[in-house]
Amino acid sequence: MTLWRPYGADGPTLSELAQQAWSSTDRGYDLLAPRFDHTPFRTPDDVVAGALALLGPAGNERLQRGLDVCCGTGAGLAQLHGRCHHVVGLDRSAGMLLQARTRVPDASLVRGDALAMPFVATFDVACSFGAFGHIFVADERRLVASVYAALKPGGRFLFVTAESPPLLSKARWMAHAFNAAMRVRNVVKQPAFVMYYLTFLLPRATRLLAEAGFAVRTHPLTAGAGAGARYVVVDAQKS
Repeated sequence: MTLWRPYGADGPTLSELAQQAWSSTDRGYDLLAPRFDHTPFRTPDDVVAGALALLGPAGNERLQRGLDVCCGTGAGLAQLHGRCHHVVGLDRSAGMLLQARTRVPDASLVRGDALAMPFVATFDVACSFGAFGHIFVADERRLVASVYAALKPGGRFLFVTAESPPLLSKARWMAHAFNAAMRVRNVVKQPAFVMYYLTFLLPRATRLLAEAGFAVRTHPLTAGAGAGARYVVVDAQKS
């Protein structure tokens, strides 16, 4: 029997996606990890590169230590590795960390919660790509505080986000419909699978960063999947 793979021959089957959706967030990504890079959920390499380009050319001696928050299979970690002498990837999914180990063998990998990271004034730069949908809006302030604590004075936090889609746009209402379905799923089935759209968007994200003590700049994302869209790179520097 042929199994339908909606994202191509190397991607997950529809059954595997359903199994993921009915698991907890951590277990779901453990299951998806071997095929994650063959789905559209992975942040494209050129988008990551467009954000990290703000760090300047490779070889900057001031970039000793870098952190990829919610590193997944290591798309951001791999590119951060080319700019920092030592990199650390943090994620809650053991399966995703296993894939990241394959991509960046000499990185330090930590299984942990981005909302309560075990780092204090450790990193020159932190980045995060594609993870904010797994964090409840009510916890976004905790995320910002956790990243702020992990950075050295003058350290930078780079990520990609967007403005909220127009009120009457198809994208906005499709996102709301998906979020409503996920809320129903999380009522009828525990543990929860946390995956929501329209999270950590502008201007809320920049406001929370500024309140925490970051100096915030935004830059249009002109590379790859961001071209022509309303995506921006946020560069937040710790005071």
